Amino acid sequence: MPELPEVEITRRHLDAVLTGRRMEKVEVLHARTSRHNTSPAEVGERLKGRQVVAVQRHGKFLRIPLDDGQVVVAHLGMSGRWAVDADPEPHTHFLAELDDRTSVAFIDPRTFGFVAVYDEDDLGRSGLSRLGPDAWETELDAEAIHGSLQRRTAPIKALLLDQTIISGLGNIYADEVLFESKIHPMSPGRHLTIGHVTDMVKSTRQVLAIAIENGGTTLDDLAYLLPDGRAGDNLNRLAVYGREGEPCQECGVPIERIVVRARSTHFCPRCQERP
Repeated sequence: MPELPEVEITRRHLDAVLTGRRMEKVEVLHARTSRHNTSPAEVGERLKGRQVVAVQRHGKFLRIPLDDGQVVVAHLGMSGRWAVDADPEPHTHFLAELDDRTSVAFIDPRTFGFVAVYDEDDLGRSGLSRLGPDAWETELDAEAIHGSLQRRTAPIKALLLDQTIISGLGNIYADEVLFESKIHPMSPGRHLTIGHVTDMVKSTRQVLAIAIENGGTTLDDLAYLLPDGRAGDNLNRLAVYGREGEPCQECGVPIERIVVRARSTHFCPRCQERP
């Protein structure tokens, strides 16, 4: 699933293309893509003729305010990606033509992603209202995060994935952050000290900065590509994710893989000792 770095790179590409432009024609080609509205036709009708004010992001969500106060909210799901001026592709489920004749498409083979149009009330009831602070745009407060973990018995890996404590980390970057901060993924949230959380906050910034600089992580399935069709270049810079059995880059002990709350999890058993 594309995570914060991949969505941020996508946001930057779309911002350069969409901001200030008017949508002349909009087609939604799959009902699941518009499932947060009443129908594909409703999405098209509400977007036709609207001008894009900006392309923003919170966590893994794109947030696109329009000139009439409505907001487009989009999520890439498991396999979604955006493309600009691309040749027609299978699984194109949203297509917008702009006033400068640029075309913007949302391609989503597994249809877990969506494009929704919300007014202010809709936005307040949506999943965005329950998100924690953004892991990249926000200066994370270690003390506040530590306080939110005090009654949490779930493993820290699971807590990083639920998006209410920190928003934007997924399976790849949660593993990378925990490795960089030397925290075992099975550590109960309430067992983390303020020192652990401070290290985790610092590591979050470092891991995301490297991933964004390298265009995000494209795995072998090529589910994530940049809007210009290029692959992200961060895969070979991952320290633990996807490296089961390979030597840890710091201590040489083989990386292990376990399952935490149904999610594949990679860690170094020596660098990240179990509590």
